[in-house]
Amino acid sequence: MAEDDGPGGAQDTVLPTPHPQDDGGKLLRLADFEPVQPGRIVAELRAYWDGLRQGRAIPARADVEPKGMRRALDYAFILERIAPGAARFRLAGRHLIDLMGMEVRGMPVCSFLNTGSRGRLSDVLESVFRGPQIALLHLDSPATYGRPAMAGQMMLLPLRSDLGDITRALGCLVAEGQIGQAPRRFDLVSDEVMPVIPGAKVIEPSASATGFAERPAAWRGKAEPEAPAPASPSTPEERRARFRIVSTTEPPRPRRPRT
Repeated sequence: MAEDDGPGGAQDTVLPTPHPQDDGGKLLRLADFEPVQPGRIVAELRAYWDGLRQGRAIPARADVEPKGMRRALDYAFILERIAPGAARFRLAGRHLIDLMGMEVRGMPVCSFLNTGSRGRLSDVLESVFRGPQIALLHLDSPATYGRPAMAGQMMLLPLRSDLGDITRALGCLVAEGQIGQAPRRFDLVSDEVMPVIPGAKVIEPSASATGFAERPAAWRGKAEPEAPAPASPSTPEERRARFRIVSTTEPPRPRRPRT
């Protein structure tokens, strides 16, 4: 993950095949033979992120190297903030590609969630960048035809870009269960935000007005009741009584008496 344009898959290990007549090797991934342990992978990525800080509150994107998170590499990703509450994948591990059934680089992170959970994800994501703070999301994908039930976790850890602003995030998505037919999308069951510095104040994710939304009107206390409008005339006689003739001609001057 040293460069954003580099491959986002996991590190592969070459293991020999059991056939003696085969002189070649078969490319296998160790992650395919190990049971998925979301808690262990999330904790490893968090520890790696903490190690990058080196006395700083937020580590830099340029400090992230694949060799430092070998076990979590298949599940790791790097996000780029592109708008308030929106981010896209710059890099993604093999597990995310398997879940979506295609390359996810350049796709929005909300593509892994069902539409009903994307609003809350946007609020949590914006709090990670603006806090900055850490977020842990618990995901669930109910079983449907061709898709067994899955449960997963997603962690988001803020990073500084080359310009010094917090517009990058290191994260991981770990899902347990058989993938079945791709793509797989999840519901956001619960989320938890944590401060970058222990004991610091946490900003709770909340929906915010953006774009062309108008600001709410200022509170001015209890409004005074308005005076009732005068009743309109209902009978022809009342309407004629309100009729007035307006003339622009001057009235005739009175004649002086002759002497």
